[in-house]
Order: sequence, then C-alpha cells, then structure tokens
Amino acid sequence: MAYATFEIDGRRRVGVVERSDHAADRLVPLDGLVELGPSTTADVLADTRRLEDEAVGVDEVRLCPVVPNPGKIICIGLNYHEHVGETGRDLPTYPVMFTKFPSALIGPYEDIVAPPETTEIDYEAEMALVIGRPGRRIPREQAHEHILGYTVANDISMRDYQRKTHQWLQGKTWDRSTPIGPYLFTPQEVPDIADACIRTVLDGNVLQEALVSQLIFDIPHLIETISEFTTLLPGDVILTGTPGGVGMKRQPPIFLGDGDRITVEIEGLGSLTNTVRNERV
Repeated sequence: MAYATFEIDGRRRVGVVERSDHAADRLVPLDGLVELGPSTTADVLADTRRLEDEAVGVDEVRLCPVVPNPGKIICIGLNYHEHVGETGRDLPTYPVMFTKFPSALIGPYEDIVAPPETTEIDYEAEMALVIGRPGRRIPREQAHEHILGYTVANDISMRDYQRKTHQWLQGKTWDRSTPIGPYLFTPQEVPDIADACIRTVLDGNVLQEALVSQLIFDIPHLIETISEFTTLLPGDVILTGTPGGVGMKRQPPIFLGDGDRITVEIEGLGSLTNTVRNERV
C-alpha cells in the first residue's frame, strides 16, 4: 500500500494511492484524515474507511510533503562509503546525526527556495523512512515493526553555511528547502528496498547513483541507535544518508541556482523533481 498527503480545494487529506502505468495515479481519500503524521499509525490507516466516490487524479491535486508536520526529523550524514571517501573523513564508527525543522519540508514538485545569503546550494539524494509505531531502545531485530513506510527526499544543503561551525544545523534546515515524497510506501509494498537504486539527475546527467544496500549503517542499526536516546514516535522521519557525487566535491563544484531542475529517484519509491527559485525578499 502507498499513501499520500494532498490538498484539493483548500482542504488537506490523506489518500491511498492507486497506481497506473497508463493514466495518472488516483488518490482515494481516507475518511477524516488530514495528513500523514503522529496520529496515522499503520493500524489507523488500515482501519479508516476509504471514500471511493471521492477519488481524484493525482494531477488534480497539490501533493504536500508526505509527512508535513513530523515531531522529529533526524538526518544521517556520512552513511555511504563513497561519500565518506570524497569528503576525506575517517569511516564513522557511530552514525553522524543532525536535525531539520518541519518548516524546511516542501512537496515533491514544489520549488526549492534559494535564499540570497548563500551561493553554495547542494543536492543530496536520500531515502527517508517514517516511523509508524512508538518505541524506545528498539533492538535491531524488531526495528522493522516500527516502520510505517519509505519515501524519497532531497537533503538540500547550503554548504557555505554548513561550514560556519562544526555543527551542521545552519546549513541543513533553511525554510522550504527539503523536498520529500511523493508517496509513502509500506514495507510490504517494497520488500526488497535494500536492493533499490538511488540516483540524482540534473540536466540529464546522473550525478549520484548507489544501492541502498551500500549504507554503512543500515536501517535497523539506525532505528536501534536513535531509539536508545530518544523515543521514536509515529510520524517521525529519518533521512538515511546520501551517496557519493555531491556537488561540493566535484571538480569544478556543481551548485544549484535559479531555474535548475533537480530530480531524485529511488527504484520502487518513485521520484521527485524540483525547480530552484530565488527567494523574493
């Protein structure tokens, strides 16, 4: 099963995705649900009545960030071998973590806002997961029981701001900078997610490409590690890291600017494409 958060006629809703190879996907609203998040556990989604007579085409709606208001957004850095190598850092023995704020999130096809203060806007293809069952000190053997689903994200980074301190926060969570979506796929829908290819494409050129299985710290390890120090709650989002090929490490560097269209795709989860637009201040 796949789900989406969408808006139509000024009203936000949650829909079950009915995919099609020959026409636009359909969204079947779930009665009374306004967005995926803390209140939409797997049980709630499974038990909520589908409003078949209110189904709409995905091309008739605005797709929101798949989880618009997560309680926590925890991001993992340096989690692919090639990316660690290109940064010249030692291989981490413990996951590198930072956070984002919900105000950073945008929908899968919305514009990435380029603030005037930065000149180094970088892309980072990432697979994200959403928690569907609360837990603290979750053993890796039980981690899969706490996953609501998987989706696609682009961890847009303002590198000049990221380098200002040893902490990365100020470079990672600018308003309206982080696309996530388009859909949330349950683990049952993508049982072989570790074999999926993740890539970034800019102007027809593949800039990043790897398999999810190449993560240094796999998904069960991340859930076990994070839940050791904080309770993971439904709707919490974890971004799992980006492969090698980021713009700041290319020669010459590739940074995004006004009008650039950047695509991140993951096999089995779909893709998001966003245009960079200068912020009007």
